[in-house]
Amino acid sequence: MKKWLALILLLLTGCATAPKNTVTQVSTIDALLAGAYDGQMTVGELLTHGDLGIGTFDALEGEMIMIDHHVYQARADGTVRLISGDTATPFASVVNFKADMTTCLKGALTEKTFQTSADKLALNQNLFLAVRLDGTFPSMKVRSVPKQAKPYPPLAEAVQHQAVFEYTNVTGTVLGFRCPAFVKGVNVPGWHLHFISKDRKTGGHILDFTTAGGILQLDTCNRFYMILPEQQKFSTLDLSQDRSKELEKVEK
Repeated sequence: MKKWLALILLLLTGCATAPKNTVTQVSTIDALLAGAYDGQMTVGELLTHGDLGIGTFDALEGEMIMIDHHVYQARADGTVRLISGDTATPFASVVNFKADMTTCLKGALTEKTFQTSADKLALNQNLFLAVRLDGTFPSMKVRSVPKQAKPYPPLAEAVQHQAVFEYTNVTGTVLGFRCPAFVKGVNVPGWHLHFISKDRKTGGHILDFTTAGGILQLDTCNRFYMILPEQQKFSTLDLSQDRSKELEKVEK
């Protein structure tokens, strides 16, 4: 019933219903690192909380890219597909994206210099920042993780079997979040970005990129809403550990 209610609400509204400047998150990054991969919210319900975001899917099958009210799955075989509303996610961060600032980036930038440029535009590092960059990318390196089987391994082990793809001169969108340092254990402190091509045929979790410029939109968010799993697996996790080193390996 809950699933159908969420889908009906989405059809009636035609867009996300979450308040402006609110990042909504399903579960925690440390739970994902520990192997909590069972989906606990459907994509249909997730879309009532935002229209732009990133995450993964049930059993860690691929990378999530939410953009323009649609959710895509970048798979380990290199394909990208549009996801139905009844597909579930174990971890995701989304926002009802309304840009506070839009600017044109010019010239060649690396991933690092792009982040520095965005940091200068949004100086408050203690707030969440949702980011969207539409442009052309001379190089784009992304990854996707294949579907995992139970008993699930920790994320640091799962990504050892990740598929890595490198593209040149691709047009598309970089999107994601810059999270405050104090979210350690809850989300990824700093930058966490995914990519999808304009033709929606390639994408994934970004490992590295260069850009020739593009349109940058920034949405500073001062509200954070977290929905924790009710599943038995979550109740048995040891979330007291410091998993910072694991996270660093997983992200890069």
